[in-house]
Amino acid sequence: MKLLAGLFLAASLLASAGCATSMGPNAGGATLSGDAAHPGSAQGWVRTELYFGLGPAGGHDGVDEAAWRAFLDNEVTPRFPSGLTVIDAYGQWQGANQSRPERLRSKLVVLLYADAPAQRAAVDAIRAAWKAKTGDQSVLRVTQPADVSF
Repeated sequence: MKLLAGLFLAASLLASAGCATSMGPNAGGATLSGDAAHPGSAQGWVRTELYFGLGPAGGHDGVDEAAWRAFLDNEVTPRFPSGLTVIDAYGQWQGANQSRPERLRSKLVVLLYADAPAQRAAVDAIRAAWKAKTGDQSVLRVTQPADVSF
């Protein structure tokens, strides 16, 4: 019981720590106020999530971390140099001729960008490059409007 109370106190202190200080516009260093790649606020932006299957969950077959990093460096980053997010994930996929879903180690790439035909084409090029490299049938793409500010 004492351990639980101590954990609750520690969590409460951590949660309120940010409230104890006043951060002015220049407190603690430079503040990003926006530029062409990272606007202060923007309309017409989208969030695209790309789901890449790396290979069987719990196995060592498929794409290893070094090969993933090379793909990210060669195919994704040059197309979206202003930033992206990569999340380790677990997924399931069931092909048309499969009786059970495959359980896969996966990577989720999150891209935020001004919606334009060239950017959407860049996303499609990334998907095509992955399918050509791995022989995968698909790379799931989810795109939705995004309200962004930096």
